[in-house]
Amino acid sequence: MSSAEIQWFSRRFHEIASNVEQVIQGKRSVIDQVLACLIAEGHVIVEDVPGVGKTLLAKSLARSIECESSRIQFTPDLLPSDVTGVSVWDRQRGEFTFKPGPIFSNIVIGDEINRASPKTQAAMLEAMEERQVTYDGVTRPLEAPFMVIATQNPLEHEGTYPLPEAQLDRFMMRVELGYPSHATTLEILDTHGVRSTYLDLMPVASAKDVLAMVEVAQTVNVSESVKHYIIDLVETTRRHPDVLLGASTRSALFLLRIARVWAAAAGRDFVLPDDVKQLAVPVLGHRMALRPEAVIRGSEMAQVVAEILDHLEVPGTVQPSNAS
Repeated sequence: MSSAEIQWFSRRFHEIASNVEQVIQGKRSVIDQVLACLIAEGHVIVEDVPGVGKTLLAKSLARSIECESSRIQFTPDLLPSDVTGVSVWDRQRGEFTFKPGPIFSNIVIGDEINRASPKTQAAMLEAMEERQVTYDGVTRPLEAPFMVIATQNPLEHEGTYPLPEAQLDRFMMRVELGYPSHATTLEILDTHGVRSTYLDLMPVASAKDVLAMVEVAQTVNVSESVKHYIIDLVETTRRHPDVLLGASTRSALFLLRIARVWAAAAGRDFVLPDDVKQLAVPVLGHRMALRPEAVIRGSEMAQVVAEILDHLEVPGTVQPSNAS
């Protein structure tokens, strides 16, 4: 991998993120994380209170990339076939033909995913994990790039179906937007007060660009010491006294993949421990569970992960190596 490829990657990454930032103002770090998740070939949950721009973030990212995108509004009466597709009778041919559902897109926006029934939620598992859909015994691959951006409201519990651990574990990251600052809110009023800037958003990259970025990120070097650091982090979550369910092996793999993207976005062809630190909470937090007594004490998952990182031995700065 040449230095020119890394610089191209970094430039394209920040062009896409800056384009999204025209709409989602004051949240550049979250935009970077969601974009990195796309290039790491993962899926993301955007969880926050209503009205902070969860759906708009997903739509803005999809619009910034010239590719197929779709939006699914999850409701309790949504059926699995409404997501994956259905076979319909073709009178001219005299046979059933498959009509693809909204899951057959490059970027799928699942709005309020926790409002759908467990059966409908499960219909997305195969698509998210294996990037394919099986219907009536026929397996149909999903075109790359493919990403599910799901949103959910953490406060509303009436009429919702919390995602089971098996499905949560398939999301590479969970991010929160949070409320904007006073200055950012004023800026939002000035720019969105009459007309949303989303309507004027134009694509700055193509699906081919994203696939090329995926290939570049996969060649970023990860030293043995950084790999051991990731493993030590994941294993320590399982031994922490406040943690009931520690991070899975899949979380270590996800952390490795997205750390490569994070390093390339910074213009480096090797991963640093700091890359892992910056991504640990959004990658690990949602796939872990606290003990009831820890919850009663007011402990939060982000605090636990931060505490583990503070006490974990950090390997020294590692120069690029041939490790992959």
